[in-house]
Amino acid sequence: MIIEYDGKQPKIDPSAYIAPNAVISGDVTIGPNARILYGAVITAEGAPVKIGRGVVVMENAVIRGAGGRTRSFPCILEDYVLVGANAYVCGATLHYRAFVGSSATVFNGSIVGRNAAVSIGAIVHIQTHLPPETLVPIQHIVIGNPCKLFAPNQSNEIIDELMRRNFRDYVFDLAEDEILAERYSHSLALHLKDKVLSLSDVLSPIENFELKEEKPIIINKETELIEPIQQIKKASTRNHKVITRRKRTN
Repeated sequence: MIIEYDGKQPKIDPSAYIAPNAVISGDVTIGPNARILYGAVITAEGAPVKIGRGVVVMENAVIRGAGGRTRSFPCILEDYVLVGANAYVCGATLHYRAFVGSSATVFNGSIVGRNAAVSIGAIVHIQTHLPPETLVPIQHIVIGNPCKLFAPNQSNEIIDELMRRNFRDYVFDLAEDEILAERYSHSLALHLKDKVLSLSDVLSPIENFELKEEKPIIINKETELIEPIQQIKKASTRNHKVITRRKRTN
C-alpha cells in the first residue's frame, strides 16, 4: 500500500521491489534495486526516510522517521543495508552494509557504523554510535557515544543510563503534564487525511543520496569496544565487549 501522508508522497525507483502488502507512507525515498518484503512498514512520521541502493527490508520490519515539536529524527539506510524480519529502526542512520538482525531495535538519534552488525534481539539505544566493523551480541544493549555494552540482565544499569539521557524528553518531547497516548493521538490524526496511491503514481528514478562523512569516535583500541561491563550475576566474571567483525575486502 502506497500512502500520501501530510501532503507528501513516496518516491520509489522503478527497479525496486515493493511487496503487495508492504506499507510505504509519506516522505519516503526508496533507491534502485531495494527490496521491501511482505508486511514491512516504511513510514515518515514527522521526518523523512531514505533507503539506498540494494537495501533489503525483510518481512514485518518497521522503518520509521520520527519528529516532534523541537526534534527531527530522519531514518537513513545507506546502500546495501539489510534489516531482518520483525526489526524496528526509528530515527536512526545505518551506514553502508550495516546489518540489523531479526527482532533487533535501533532507536532515535543512533548511528550504526559501516559494516557493523546488530544481532538478533539486540538493542542500539538512543544517541548511540556503534563503531564500524563491530558486532552487538545477541540480545545485548548498547548505549552512548562512546557506547557501553550491557547484558540483558543489567536492567538497573540500563535504566540509569537512559535516565541520564532523559529518554522521555529526547524521544517524546513531552511536557511534564502531558499524557503520551493523548499526544500521539493528536499527532496521528493527520492520518485521517491519508490518500492511498498506486505504485505507478510514485515511480521515479532515484539518484544516489550522499551523507556527510562519518566521524570516527575515539576508543581505547581500534574498532574494539570500549569500557567492558561486568554482568550482575555473581556466577559469571566475563566482561562483555562488542566484537570486532572481520573486515570485508569489497
